[in-house]
Amino acid sequence: MSAKQTKRNKENAKLVEKNKSYELRDALKIIKTAAKTKFDATVEIQCKLGVDLTANDQVVRGTAVLPHGRGKMPKVIVFTRDESGREAKEAGADLVGGDDLIEKVMGGWMDFDVAVATPSIMKDVGKLGKVLGPRGLMPSPKAGTVTDNPAKAVKEVKSGRIEFKMDKQGNVNTPIGKASFSEDKLNDNGTVLLEALLRARPKSLKGVMIKSAHLSSTMGPGIKLDISKFLKETEAAD
Repeated sequence: MSAKQTKRNKENAKLVEKNKSYELRDALKIIKTAAKTKFDATVEIQCKLGVDLTANDQVVRGTAVLPHGRGKMPKVIVFTRDESGREAKEAGADLVGGDDLIEKVMGGWMDFDVAVATPSIMKDVGKLGKVLGPRGLMPSPKAGTVTDNPAKAVKEVKSGRIEFKMDKQGNVNTPIGKASFSEDKLNDNGTVLLEALLRARPKSLKGVMIKSAHLSSTMGPGIKLDISKFLKETEAAD
């Protein structure tokens, strides 16, 4: 670690009180204050879920439409062999193809953020499971990326729809925007994400859905979030 990084870490540590949990907006104020990198840092929320990792029916995944996007226009590819490909291209897909695109990805090309596929081609796209699966890029009906209307999916992704999925340790790490965003925009995006995550609660889960949550930015401090407000609102809605 360079002396510059060490100095930054020490300065960031002074901004956060030890053992204190911050409401989202207050945490965002600290993140904005600490954002002194030359690049536009990504702001992310990390959640530790209270799921049973051995239960197949407690795998948490879902989607959320961030009202202000995530600060980066995602590159979207579409696997299809029919007329829907032309419509997807018109909707803003960065690359559309069938067997040729499958072979391109199989060969190691990974310059995209989201993959969409029509149901009729999924049997062949399944060959890419070992390549796309570990990166969270495999098209999925639950995420809305396996669909007969790929043009609609492309538009939604380009307008700010993101997918979240827990990892093998029961964590969900999701970007909610860039440090250059205003506090209001980041707060809106973060609120939508947390609400969507709580809505994705497995029916068989007993106890707390989100055990802990932290806010951070690239090269910035990690801040423990007080999400009691969200939990109470969810309980009231139920």
